[in-house]
Amino acid sequence: MYSLTSQLRLLCTCPCILFCFGFSCFVPKRVKRTATEGPCRMRTNRASRCHEVDLPRLLACEQLSTCSSPHAMPHFIALNIARQWALRKTVILASYRQSRTMSTLLINQPKYSWLKELGLKEENDGVYNGTWGGKGEVVTSYCPANNEPIARVRQATMAEYEETVQKAKEAWKIWADIPAPKRGEIVRQIGDALRKQIKVLGSLVSLEMGKIYVEGVGEVQEYVDVCDYAVGLSRMIGGPVLPSERPGHALIEQWNPVGLVGIITAFNFPVAVYGWNNAIALICGNVCLWKGAPTTPLTSVAVTKIVAGVLEQNNLPGAICSMTCGGADIGEALAKDERVGLVSFTGSTHVGKKVSLMVQERFGRQLLELGGNNAIIVFEDADLNLVVPSAVFASVGTAGQRCTTTRRLMLHESVHDDVVARIAKAYKQIRIGDPWDPNTLYGPLHTKQAVEQYKQALDQAKQQGGTIVYGGKVMDRPGNYVEPTIITGLAHDAPIVQTETFVPILYVLKFKSEEEAFTWNNEVKQGLSSSIFTKDMGRVFRWLGPKGSDCGIVNVNIPTSGAEIGGAFGGEKHTGGGRESGSDSWKQYMRRSTCTINYSKDLPLAQGIKFE
Repeated sequence: MYSLTSQLRLLCTCPCILFCFGFSCFVPKRVKRTATEGPCRMRTNRASRCHEVDLPRLLACEQLSTCSSPHAMPHFIALNIARQWALRKTVILASYRQSRTMSTLLINQPKYSWLKELGLKEENDGVYNGTWGGKGEVVTSYCPANNEPIARVRQATMAEYEETVQKAKEAWKIWADIPAPKRGEIVRQIGDALRKQIKVLGSLVSLEMGKIYVEGVGEVQEYVDVCDYAVGLSRMIGGPVLPSERPGHALIEQWNPVGLVGIITAFNFPVAVYGWNNAIALICGNVCLWKGAPTTPLTSVAVTKIVAGVLEQNNLPGAICSMTCGGADIGEALAKDERVGLVSFTGSTHVGKKVSLMVQERFGRQLLELGGNNAIIVFEDADLNLVVPSAVFASVGTAGQRCTTTRRLMLHESVHDDVVARIAKAYKQIRIGDPWDPNTLYGPLHTKQAVEQYKQALDQAKQQGGTIVYGGKVMDRPGNYVEPTIITGLAHDAPIVQTETFVPILYVLKFKSEEEAFTWNNEVKQGLSSSIFTKDMGRVFRWLGPKGSDCGIVNVNIPTSGAEIGGAFGGEKHTGGGRESGSDSWKQYMRRSTCTINYSKDLPLAQGIKFE
């Protein structure tokens, strides 16, 4: 058997060889085998640039018609040879292109062989509902550090989405009957399974999302931690017994699961956000259907494989934790589906608004975690040794792609110049490089589109009066690297300052008074995270009070990022109002009933009403 390269050389030098040797010796075995099975399409995604080949259509040109004229025979034979040559060349070229594309996938390179430890391969199923599948579009996942393809995922079709929802609803009938502490035991096992794979899964997050390795591992650790939290919570959730005003009556609150929870997550935290929702939803008695970000599908597949393994070991339906990789069509179906008891959406305010309207249209329940235009306020009495590392970490961590990233740094006029100089000096020392290098502190943006957003934001900032103190350039290296940037001189209400741009640009503002700073903090549309640095305890409590920060996360002497799982995570206004993870966030995954039980032989009415 000739190699594909050899075959191509032969095709180019002597088309007649095809006629002499016949069709079979030049068609790769995979294509030859499927050619007899009916319409065969060598499916790839657009990024691979491989042509689709419809063999029956091509073979139609091979059909020999009856030729009654002997004079036409030479012409007929020549025409047939040309047709056969064109057919075989098309098939071989397509096979060659696909083979070449497969060989360039990172998963096939020895350096990235660890990906196979997570059960990943060249082309992966993107649907799980107890069985694996995927008949939709094939998408390629790219590494942001070099824009090279990692592997592929076959997304869900709408028919597969429908099948998955039906299986999830059936699985809920089993899961809801299991006592909450027993459900907690399953979640504990999920946490243990994640612990065993924490380094390799963290490496995948780093490779596919672009955040540095320690952040990737830390993100998986968040899922592990919330599993531990949920295990304890499984023995504590419940409503109070309330005093009844009627004798012989009991008044209680009963909490029950909402049923099916649809979880739509974003690219920047492809593991942790699912974990916050999944662990809490499970112990509450719900089943989950996950649609991860289209640009991090390998992480979704890898996490689901780990969770599915735990369910299978316990002889539980895999559809308890289902997954459908897909695009806007799957997300829209989740939002509009009345069988979905809660839609938890994490993403931009723009898309979140659309999701919210679709869910509200059917009077559904939603949990929204959207954007944040977060500020750190530094007063004249602040400890600058705390301020500088806090501001740097919160503004450049995850390359500015956290919802809690500090985007506005408000400095009292007495410390403004000193703090700017210190932070600019610190920016110069940031180690930029491959995200999986343990010495790297700052990696790439997630996509090329994010690089364009960075450039557009810089142009707008300069047009609106801003001065670039540090950075401001796209880096000349493979991947989606940009310089972390500091901009001063803008007005607090400049349009670009009021806009959340998901890139590492820090806008530095100068203020004069506490009232002014608090007002500026609250004037943006989002209300996720905020922080002040001060030693004045009176100011601290004013900041925490009704006239202080209007955000869901209100910090003192720590940065805006780095929330703990024990507290409720979420924000106000255009951030969406949802709460995930700790505190009483579990209530969002359950429905409450107020129950009155009459254990007497009388029938007294409330408020002393008599009806005789």
